[in-house]
Amino acid sequence: MSDIKEIGCEEALRRLFEYLDRELDGARHAEMDQHLHTCRACYSRAEFERHLKGKLGAVGKEPAPPEFE
Repeated sequence: MSDIKEIGCEEALRRLFEYLDRELDGARHAEMDQHLHTCRACYSRAEFERHLKGKLGAVGKEPAPPEFE
């Protein structure tokens, strides 16, 4: 018997950013993994947010143009 409880979409969306930032403890992370594995809508949302986070992180690494000095 597994200790992983089933969570719904509302709870998954509340935890999404902590999940993406790897701030959830092991059990809650596993619950999210399980939910995202079975829920196409939440999986799509998580992938969108993961992609957006990556793009925003890359933008912050570009040097400022010289005219801003």
